[in-house]
Amino acid sequence: MPAISFAPASRTWLLRTPGSAYALRVDGDDVPRHLHWGEPLTLDQADSLPLPADLSGFNGFEGHTPVGEELPVDGGSRFGAPSLQLRFADGVRALEPVADGHSLTEQPTGATLLLHFRDRHYPLRITLGYQVHDDSDVIERWTELTHTGTDSEAGDGTEQGPITVLRADSAAWSLPPRDDYRLSHTTGAWAAETQLRRSQLSYGETVLTSRRGVTGHHAQPWAMVDAGDADEQHGQVWSTALAWSGSWRITLQRTADNALGLSAGAGHEGLTVRLAPGATHSTPRLAGLYSGGGFGGTSRSWHAHIRAHLLPHPDETRPVLYNSWEATAFAVTLEGQQQLAAHAAALGVELFVMDDGWFGARRNDRAGLGDWTPYAGAFPDGLQPLVDSVHGLGMRFGLWVEPEMVNPDSDLYRAHPDWVLHQPNRRRTELRHQLVLNLARPEVAEWMYDWLTRLVGDHGIDYLKWDMNRPFTEAGGSADPDDPDLLWTDYVRHYYQVVDRLRADHPALRIEACSSGGGRVDLGVLARHDQVWTSDNTDASDRLVIQDGYAQVYPVRTMAAWVTDVPNQQTGRSIPLRFRFHSAMSGVLGLGGELDRWTGAELKEAAELIAEYRTIRHLVQHGALYRLRPPRSQNELTAVQYTAADAAEAVVFGWLEQRRFGRPQPPLRLAGLDRDARYRDRRSGAVHHGAVLLEHGLDLELPPGDWASAVVHLVRV
Repeated sequence: MPAISFAPASRTWLLRTPGSAYALRVDGDDVPRHLHWGEPLTLDQADSLPLPADLSGFNGFEGHTPVGEELPVDGGSRFGAPSLQLRFADGVRALEPVADGHSLTEQPTGATLLLHFRDRHYPLRITLGYQVHDDSDVIERWTELTHTGTDSEAGDGTEQGPITVLRADSAAWSLPPRDDYRLSHTTGAWAAETQLRRSQLSYGETVLTSRRGVTGHHAQPWAMVDAGDADEQHGQVWSTALAWSGSWRITLQRTADNALGLSAGAGHEGLTVRLAPGATHSTPRLAGLYSGGGFGGTSRSWHAHIRAHLLPHPDETRPVLYNSWEATAFAVTLEGQQQLAAHAAALGVELFVMDDGWFGARRNDRAGLGDWTPYAGAFPDGLQPLVDSVHGLGMRFGLWVEPEMVNPDSDLYRAHPDWVLHQPNRRRTELRHQLVLNLARPEVAEWMYDWLTRLVGDHGIDYLKWDMNRPFTEAGGSADPDDPDLLWTDYVRHYYQVVDRLRADHPALRIEACSSGGGRVDLGVLARHDQVWTSDNTDASDRLVIQDGYAQVYPVRTMAAWVTDVPNQQTGRSIPLRFRFHSAMSGVLGLGGELDRWTGAELKEAAELIAEYRTIRHLVQHGALYRLRPPRSQNELTAVQYTAADAAEAVVFGWLEQRRFGRPQPPLRLAGLDRDARYRDRRSGAVHHGAVLLEHGLDLELPPGDWASAVVHLVRV
C-alpha cells in the first residue's frame, strides 16, 4: 500500500507510516479537517470516518473552536487559537480558503504531499506540506504562504499591497477524544535544564514558549500528550517537536467538550512578517509522532528518526574528549594546555578541546569577544604549536568559539558598534558583559563565516565547541527596514547558513552546540551539530535528572556529559569518582578538571573507566534506550539500559545515591532482550537466561554505602 493514498470522492487523504496512520479530509467548505492520528488504518477505513462535530451553542451563537482543522485560520465563527493570522493591505484579517489542487511526490524512502489553497478574494496561496518516511513513524509538516500578486498590479494597494503575517504556525495537530489528557514537557533554567514535568492538561489554552531569540533553557519546543494512563512500556502517546532554533510557541487547546488540539511554530507573540508581492514565507518543520509503546517507545522512535534523518554523521561514534575550562578558566597558556593534553592522552582521551581564554584580550569575561586571533602573550607563535602537540599525542584538536557575541571592550565593537542588536534611543543591555551580534545582517554573517573557515582551515582544527551565552535584547536593526521583525527569522537562518557553509568547506570538521549549557537544543540544531553540551551543571546527581529529560526526545548519541572535579562548581557536592564516571558514561563521555592535581589512584581508576567506556559506547551511543527506573529520589535506584538492535548485547547502568536501612534493592527487570537467549556478564562471567532477566531481573551487586553505582555489560552467548 502506498505511503500516501487518496479517495477522490470524499477528498480524504491517508498517510501511512510503519506503525501509524494519519488521515484528513477537505470538507465541503474547502476546509482541511483532521480525521485520525494513531493506529494503522486502510484507506477504506479512513474514508468511512465521519468528520468530528463542532461544539456550538444555541443556534450556533457560541461559534466553534477550530480544534480539528489542519491549520485553523482567523475568520468566520472560529473563536479558538488560530494557527494562521494575516492582515491584508486594506485591513481585512479574515481568511476564506478555497481548495486549489495538490501534488504528490513518491520518493524511494517515503512520500511528500502538498495541499494547495488560495484565498477567495485576496492574492494569497497557502500550501500545507506533509512528508512521511518508510522507516519512521514521524510525520513532518510545514506551511508556505505566497503573495501571488505583483507590484505592477498594486493599483491603490488595497488588494495587491503587502500582506502582514501576524502568526504562521507550521501545523496544527488534533488528538482523538479521551476522558482525560496529560501533558509531558520540560522546564528548567541555566544549570537545571530539561526537568521533566507530567501533569493533567487544563481546559482552555496552555502555552509553552521562548521569547529569547534562542530555543531557551526554560522550555523545549516539544510536547507529549497521553490520556493519563501511559507509562514507560505501555500506552498511547502523541508528540510533536519543532525544528527551529529561535523563539517559538506551542499552544495546546482543550475544549469544553474534551477535544484537544496542538499548534506550534516559530516566533512569539507580537512578531510579524511582511509578505511582499511575489514573496513566499516558509515555516520550519514541525514533526509529529504517534506511538503505542508508551513513553519509552516514543523516545526510541524519536531517537531512531533523528539518527536516520537529521544528524550529520549518525553512524559515527563520538570520541572521549577533555575540555580545559574547569582546569584553567581564562588563565590559558601554551605550556599549561600542553601539560593537560599529555595527562588527557595518558588516560585514553581522543579529543582535546581548549576552551575560552585563548584569543584577543580575553583574560576575563569583560573583554576580547569578537577579536578571534590568538593571544600573543600565551601563544607567541600562534595556535599551531599546540595543535601539533595535540595531534602528536594521537588526539584530535578542538577549540571553543562564541561567534555570535562581542564584548564592548573589543576591537570589533570599536570598529563596528552598529553590528550588534540595538534600537535607537534605547540603552544597550549587557548580559555577561557582552552584546549579541546582529547575525540577521548579511555583512555580519559573511564576516563570521570568513574568520571561522580560515581559523579551521589554517590550523587543521578538527572540532569546534560553538557557544552562545545570552538571549536577545533590543532586537532591532533588521536588514529590511520595512520588515523589522524579520530579524528574528533571518538571524536563525543565517546561523544555519554559516554552519552549513563551514561544514561544506571542512567535511572532517565536527561541531558541538552549546548555549550556556543546553540553551539551544532542538531538531534544527541537531541537523547541523554532532553533539550538544547538555548543561553547565556537571554534578553527577543533577545530571541524571537533566539527562533523563534530554533523552525523552533527543538521542543519547548527542548528549555530552563530563566528569569534573569535586566539590562540584555548581552544587558544592562531593561525589565519588566512580559514580561521576558512571553518570557521564551513560552519555557521550568527556572530562574536565585539573588533571595535574588528580592522585595516582584517581588517574588509574579514570583510565580503567575510560577503557571500559570504549568497550560499551557503541551501545550507549547507538543502542535503544530503556529507562528501567527513571530518577525519582535520592534513596531510590535509578537505572537505564542500552540494547543493540539485534539484542545481542546490552549495557545496564544503575545508581543509588543514598541507602535506607531495611530497604534492600530488588533485582532489576531488564527490557528489550531475546527471551530465548542466554547472556554472559562480561565482568563476572555469570550467565543469565534472557527470560529470567526480563521477568525476574538482574542483581546489580551494588557496592555498599552511599553513592553506589554499577555498570553491567551483557553479551549473548
